[in-house]
Parts: sequence; structure tokens; C-alpha cells
Amino acid sequence: MATDYDASSTTDEATAAEPIEELRTTAAAVQSPVVDEDEVEAADSFELPGADLSGEELTVQILPAQADEFTCSSCFLVRHRSQIAREKNGLLFCSECEG
Repeated sequence: MATDYDASSTTDEATAAEPIEELRTTAAAVQSPVVDEDEVEAADSFELPGADLSGEELTVQILPAQADEFTCSSCFLVRHRSQIAREKNGLLFCSECEG
């Protein structure tokens, strides 16, 4: 059976004559911004196995700046002294902030 690929693919004239207003209302119903609250509630109650860290305590030992470290006056990160790019008015700046 031969197929004419140049022929129009729509043969139904009723579809072509469909009013634009009807299409707009259909599109508005499909693209509704309403969020299904059941999905939100389901996502809030979802927990990964072994992810309960409520009983854990975080302990961090804070050390003062070492002799070979400085605090950048721009980004305020503690860096190694090899990363000093410049010193201005007694303030030290790292190579990342200088670049």
C-alpha cells in the first residue's frame, strides 16, 4: 500500500475548527499551579534508613591559628602562610582573593 507523505495528516475538520477559548480552558486545567498536598506530606514523612541523627552529638575540637597560618582579611578563611599574596596596612590577603 502506497503512502503519500506530503498529504495533510489531519483529516478531521472538526478538530481544526475547535474554538481557541476551549483550548485555553483545557490548557489551564492541565497546567494548574495547585500542589497536591498529599505528595508534600509524603515527602516530609519520608526518611532514609539509618538517617536518624537526633541522638548524635557533634564534637569538634577548635584550634587557634598555628604559627604557619594566617586569616585572610578578605574571605576570613584560615590559610597556610605560603598563600599570602600581599600585605596592606598590616592586613594579609590570600592568593585566591587577590586573583
